[in-house]
Amino acid sequence: MRKILIMLAALVSLPAFAATHWVGGDISLLPDYEKAGAKYKTHEGKPIADLLPFLHDEGMNAMRVRLFVDPDKYTGADKDPNACQTLEYIIPLCKRIKDDGFALMLDFHYSDTWADPAKQWTPADWAGLTDEELYRKIYDYTSETLATLRGEGIVPDFIQPGNEISYGMLWGPYGTKNPRKTFMGSDANWDRLGRLLKEAIRACREQCPDAKIVIHTERVANVAVQNNFYDRMRSLGIDYDIIGLSYYPYFHGDMSVLDKALTSLEGRYPDKQIMIVETGYSYKWEVPGTDHDLSGKWPYSDAGQDAFARDLVACLEAHSAVTGLFWWWMEYNAYGTSLSGWYNAPLFDSTTGRACSALKTICSFADTNAAIGDILYTPGATGDDTWHDLHGRPVTHPTKGGIYIHNGQKVFVP
Repeated sequence: MRKILIMLAALVSLPAFAATHWVGGDISLLPDYEKAGAKYKTHEGKPIADLLPFLHDEGMNAMRVRLFVDPDKYTGADKDPNACQTLEYIIPLCKRIKDDGFALMLDFHYSDTWADPAKQWTPADWAGLTDEELYRKIYDYTSETLATLRGEGIVPDFIQPGNEISYGMLWGPYGTKNPRKTFMGSDANWDRLGRLLKEAIRACREQCPDAKIVIHTERVANVAVQNNFYDRMRSLGIDYDIIGLSYYPYFHGDMSVLDKALTSLEGRYPDKQIMIVETGYSYKWEVPGTDHDLSGKWPYSDAGQDAFARDLVACLEAHSAVTGLFWWWMEYNAYGTSLSGWYNAPLFDSTTGRACSALKTICSFADTNAAIGDILYTPGATGDDTWHDLHGRPVTHPTKGGIYIHNGQKVFVP
């Protein structure tokens, strides 16, 4: 039987393949933009027939999708039509994501609306439950949701039990006067948060045992608060795999802020991977609510956004624990639609429909994930026989020469 060996001797002495780097974005509103008639184009201006295959070809290998419990039942004055992702909404989108070869990150908000540091409102249908009943409810809801997805052939690769939960989650119904928050310096509600997470994660482990669990916060600008949170996760015995972070420079500060946060996390929690699960920067105009004007360093332009993306990739590459980069709301595109109130930090220009330069730049992070070890491939061998290209995309079997990832290692096939 013919054997294929790595043919470049200089490669043989390099270390074995390390953890995959995942690159993509939260693409939860793509069906709405497609329905509205958004016209997506390549950076050069060529029409894109189907966005997901295009993103795959550009080098992305993972997508994130958010999930709300029942958005129709949210009654707050800040009700947002963009918080519309029910289970019925996301099933077709998740199928497309998986069918096009991406890894899938499922983001449970455990709310009828946005869950973030400013609000973590309990779903209306859960409002009257005691804490003990709520522990059971979050387990049942998580388990039933994942079982439904599995029944549709959709198995998430990463699962977030909660979104930006630095101050806890399921605080109480909308408008609760004394929300059940967690704070540094107080023991109040931490045990409750621990029970909620344990029950949610138990359901995740049972339904999707191979999925990685991501615990997501957004306190990169305050390392003490960030570390206190993950210290609490450790003392509570929370079973998770990945530290997920939001980093928005216009809210948090320049790249040195992120670098400091990552350095601290790597040293403090060496057993955890780290992912940037939300980030972004404007390609045109200031993002509303900006706290840090960094336009002197990164102008509000395609080139400025791209410069931010290059600096971000360079920062993440300097931290070996970082394995993921997800751009938030990257699919926003008003070109060809009647949409107004533009979001200024996606990866498509709403004035032209063209892909921003930063889209290609962040994909470079997926190409910095590994070295090549000494590999031996025997065609027709039995056992595990998984193949991927260098962007992390699965291939049935190499049909042409090149470098592939085979069973977790890079191999050269002549």
